[in-house]
Amino acid sequence: MDRVGFLMIKYSPIWIVTDVDGTLMDHSYDLTPAKETILRLKKLKIPVILCTSKTASEVKVIQKDLGLKDPYIVENGAAIYFDSNSKDSWEIVLGDSYQKLELILKKLSKDIDFDLKPLNNLSDKEANLLTGLSGDSLILMRDRHWSMPFLNPPNHLEKELKKCCKKYNVVFFRGNRMSHLLSKNSSKGEAIKRLKKFSNNKNLKIIGLGDSPNDFPLLEEADHRIVISGINGPNKKLLDDLGDLDYSISNEPHGFGWQKEVNKILNDLLTNESLFL
Repeated sequence: MDRVGFLMIKYSPIWIVTDVDGTLMDHSYDLTPAKETILRLKKLKIPVILCTSKTASEVKVIQKDLGLKDPYIVENGAAIYFDSNSKDSWEIVLGDSYQKLELILKKLSKDIDFDLKPLNNLSDKEANLLTGLSGDSLILMRDRHWSMPFLNPPNHLEKELKKCCKKYNVVFFRGNRMSHLLSKNSSKGEAIKRLKKFSNNKNLKIIGLGDSPNDFPLLEEADHRIVISGINGPNKKLLDDLGDLDYSISNEPHGFGWQKEVNKILNDLLTNESLFL
């Protein structure tokens, strides 16, 4: 493993674990609002661990753009990756293969009598309308190995779908724009637990940031939870899922809210070192 990256996750008392789409950046994929704060975190040697539904191929581009060298969690927690220039690059896989999940999705479609359409089966035009991606970005998005994104089913079928998922040992999460089918052993929360165990960091507090229901496992595992608002405010389903858990809500949307909330925490830490102890 890259020496700096390993030392940061092993010894830093704080990790920033953050969703990407709708949280770190808006749905036009603009990372600009968060970049200055990312630089500040790097100077303080606080790891920024991206935890996203995106593929490893997509996240590698974002890591390079932001200058991050920390591990990252992809495909809604189905795998953890660490890239290094040395021979120490690694991956931890929690999920089932894309091919297995594709077969299960077909069975689920029959079970609920509704065609659940995989994201990768959309035409370029359809995928662009849904995600705003095109060209090489679409290719990177389709490079999936451990999860199955599909078009959101009608609300009235959600309960039945969840019930049917149990017999195949899978779960599904509804995001803001699409749903995701995963092995029951994988989620953003499970991936965070696995990375914590791998790092052997005994003195760790996690600041978690997310914006949609599929971020609930991430926020549930965090010590300090921040819900990032969208243009129309916070996601109500996510707030319902959080229930009585403690959390704060950003006043500004997407990356602007992200940088403001993270800077607020950093400022508090600099004036009160015991805040997370």
